[in-house]
Amino acid sequence: MEGKMKVAVMEGIGKMGFTEREIPTPKDNEVLVKLDYVGICGSDIHYYETGRIGDYIVEPPFVLGHEPGGVVVEVGKDVTHLKVGDKVALEPGKTCGHCEFCREGKYNLCPDVVFFATPPVDGVFQEYVAHEADLCFKLPENVSTLEGALIEPLAVGFHAARQGGAQAGMTAVVTGSGCIGLVSMMACKAMGVSKVYVVDIMEKRLEKAMELGATGVINSKEVNMVDEVMRLTGGKGADLVIETAGTEITTRQAIQCTKKGATIVLVGYSKSGELTLPISLALDKELTFKTVFRYRHIYPLAIEAVAAGKVNLKGIVTDIFDLDDAQRAMDDSINKKAEIVKGVIRINKDAE
Repeated sequence: MEGKMKVAVMEGIGKMGFTEREIPTPKDNEVLVKLDYVGICGSDIHYYETGRIGDYIVEPPFVLGHEPGGVVVEVGKDVTHLKVGDKVALEPGKTCGHCEFCREGKYNLCPDVVFFATPPVDGVFQEYVAHEADLCFKLPENVSTLEGALIEPLAVGFHAARQGGAQAGMTAVVTGSGCIGLVSMMACKAMGVSKVYVVDIMEKRLEKAMELGATGVINSKEVNMVDEVMRLTGGKGADLVIETAGTEITTRQAIQCTKKGATIVLVGYSKSGELTLPISLALDKELTFKTVFRYRHIYPLAIEAVAAGKVNLKGIVTDIFDLDDAQRAMDDSINKKAEIVKGVIRINKDAE
């Protein structure tokens, strides 16, 4: 397909603009996808607000966005499992396939991964993208491209739940009810966890957690979170805590509110990158700590969970912006954090 496409670019900290680029031509093992929706991730917001995450530094003009859903419009000659018209969710990281981590199946740890919107690799706040066909997952008829765009964060939630050994009979606590906290809660429920409580200080996000199926919520601004978890569990503590807030206080609370032998899964990144924790208590309880970096082998599972009605992905979305409103989308995502649970950019105005 020849022609130009519109691309939203980060021109500097807190500044979005637009440019035109050539519509990419797919390689033999790729498909060309016309994008319908791209989710706005916390990392996009962080790059936009500060210009960097750790050693990853934005050099404008830079394209944000790594949560895409769309429709195949062109197919490379070696691609057999996808055809024009297929709705797809795109897994945004292409790995080397040869390192020890890839060979062990832990491809999310590949040191040579090329990942959308991780500098210097551009993301997909744009109309089209050519992407490796094996990283484009066909969506069932009853799953929309909006939901397809949210498979990426849902994959993080399922990876967190899997890392924690989520299963029936457990009582789990999720700290933080932003997008990743909510998908972690829903993943736990989909995997059979009996009771999942969500903790936050923002009332609107807690209301959203209840709407999406949480067993109960705890506003830790109003009550002592540890005391409340102990009350809810009859003094035993939680079997599993998934920590998505990335703060020292919530991580300390996770250690304090778990029962002996429990598992804590750390998902949220702290702003400083360092935490001071009551490790003696963790040792006394013989807690297991697991961490999460993106996901692996999750997309088919996540798509099936949505198709089967086990996860309400559309329910997470609170705000949809057109591509033309990229500046407002990013600004609102920063300035209205208490109101916006999940923002999405609609690339294709005709998308369902």
